[in-house]
Amino acid sequence: MSLRPVAALGLLAAFVSLVASAAAGPGWSAEDEARRARLAATAPMPDLTPAKSLGVVNCASSTCHGSVLAWDDVVLHNEYTTWARLDRHARAYATLLKPESVAIARKLGLPKPAHESRECLACHAYAPAAEFQGERFLVSDGISCEGCHGPAGRWIAAHTAPEATHGANLANGLYPTSDPVGQARLCTSCHVGDADRWVTHRIMGAGHPRLGFEVGTFAALQPPHYAIDADWIRRKGAFSPGRVWALGQLFGARALLERLAHPVHGRDGLFPELSVFDCHACHKPMGSNRWSPRLGVGPGVVRVNDGYLLMLRAITEAVAPNEAAAFRNEVRALHLAISGGQGDPKRALEQLLSRLDDLVPTLREQAFDPTQLRAVLQRLIAIGRSGEYSDYAGAEQAYMAIAPLLEHLAAEGQLAEPEALRPLLARARATLASEDDYRAERFRAALDALAAALRAPAATEG
Repeated sequence: MSLRPVAALGLLAAFVSLVASAAAGPGWSAEDEARRARLAATAPMPDLTPAKSLGVVNCASSTCHGSVLAWDDVVLHNEYTTWARLDRHARAYATLLKPESVAIARKLGLPKPAHESRECLACHAYAPAAEFQGERFLVSDGISCEGCHGPAGRWIAAHTAPEATHGANLANGLYPTSDPVGQARLCTSCHVGDADRWVTHRIMGAGHPRLGFEVGTFAALQPPHYAIDADWIRRKGAFSPGRVWALGQLFGARALLERLAHPVHGRDGLFPELSVFDCHACHKPMGSNRWSPRLGVGPGVVRVNDGYLLMLRAITEAVAPNEAAAFRNEVRALHLAISGGQGDPKRALEQLLSRLDDLVPTLREQAFDPTQLRAVLQRLIAIGRSGEYSDYAGAEQAYMAIAPLLEHLAAEGQLAEPEALRPLLARARATLASEDDYRAERFRAALDALAAALRAPAATEG
């Protein structure tokens, strides 16, 4: 039921190599780009779009997307086949039939079994309202084609017309998965959560694994059913894996903060919704004496899960320095208000959420070229060396960023001796093998070794 990303990050090298040459290109016109940006920021999630969902069977023809082999064409034509055979999303519904899922539903006291409960189907299947399900639609198809690309009722006929364009398909209701904002919003809506779906502390207590997610890493671990080439760029605009990663961090942080700020969803009786806090602040042996103060918040306090916020700190310091100091201060104010009893938590949340909204266009416009990515890498390492990755969630996110950044910079010829860095990276990865046995000092020592090799600067105090 859970994918542990730190176990398979070697696969990212192939993904980064695939897209590195496509990061720059002619893209769309400024008007097209502005229109796409507006749509990506506002398009409803596929399961909430008021249009008819027709089912994967409509995509499965061998002359459409069900070919066994890829064609030398604008699209590969084997997208359905790749999804059905290799993509975990195709088996998300089947997970709900496993004994572990049956047990979770029983422990939660759900009135229906997992495969019929909205609490589970919200993320394990594409399950639009019954009135929007076509005759050939099956919830049991899991996270199907329409689960990401949107209900096909309005665009399935038009998108095969000779004069069809990607812009026209989007106007007809195709979800903008190729846009970095659209992708980040869509992926985090399930893998982190949104207003309509969330893996609560109660659900985790019943047996659901902790969620640890990063858009770029998980996209790389899935078999691609597209090729980012010159034609893709001409139709859909330039692609940047760094931009996808950065915006994924932003929308992951936004999901957590929105849940914390919600007057109902952010609470569970007397307690706040504990899933937005660091799991290992509580889940550790009482005699381990592993409390560690951070950000002016002393020991013995449950901290907000700030893994995404730490990544955004590195991003702003590297590519948006004019935003960096204010962002650091607002994150610190949030910690002090939520966990330190200093200040108004509601105001701190509102200010930081507003800051994230302002950062969306800033990050979307960044090229994330090798110079910027190297700066991000240096900030990630420096922040860790200053002791900020004391929580496992932060270290996990940092490693999922550092590993592909090193691979990318090596592929671009930006590192003098990349082979010498691989053992150091493996050392950092080994410290994350078990979240229950994580020791911040070990991860920090591994980052010290990487810093020595890369000559990374010290972190700015935040």
